[in-house]
Amino acid sequence: MGGNVGKFQTIHPEAGKQGTNIDAAKYEAMKAALLTVVPADDAGFPFQDLADAVRPHLPDELFANASISWYVVTVKLDLEARGLIERVPSARPQRLRRVT
Repeated sequence: MGGNVGKFQTIHPEAGKQGTNIDAAKYEAMKAALLTVVPADDAGFPFQDLADAVRPHLPDELFANASISWYVVTVKLDLEARGLIERVPSARPQRLRRVT
């Protein structure tokens, strides 16, 4: 295993696109924050507001020097691919909701 200790391989919802190998602790923290912030109701939550909304739910020691926006996008795509969240159909700008 070597270099992959503490890493998590994300997956991408689009066929043919590769996920990213990221820090497992940051993945778990961001996943928990996103699932806390994104509601299960039909209205969903605006994608552009996610970074600000998850910030209070993230441990400072993990994300002090990290790009929260990058982790939001990476983990959001992974959660979409795993069927935990989805884009609200026809919503512009993009909105997300939890899959129940």
